[in-house]
Amino acid sequence: MADVTCQEIFGTILPERLNGNEKARAIDSLYVFELTGDDDGGTWTVDLRKDSDQVTEGETEGADCTITMTSENFVKLWTGSLAASAAYMFGKLKVKGDMGLALKLQTFIG
Repeated sequence: MADVTCQEIFGTILPERLNGNEKARAIDSLYVFELTGDDDGGTWTVDLRKDSDQVTEGETEGADCTITMTSENFVKLWTGSLAASAAYMFGKLKVKGDMGLALKLQTFIG
């Protein structure tokens, strides 16, 4: 999975992981991921308040937690080669909104 892209993660892998995942559904929150990068950047919404179609491309108003980072660092986070705590401490991951919700991302990311 080392050659995975953000498009693949948000387009296929994450939706499959969230489908029927009660732990993720129990978080009951709206996340926005703002990922910068020339080829693989973009903005995605992950709406864990819904039972289906939780991942959509683009931003949705009213996010409980917004995660901002480079697409390269997001892929590293996803594949386990970058720890979330280290990314945050070194400014590679920025959180706007509820920090507690950001910590709950480990339930379904990576």
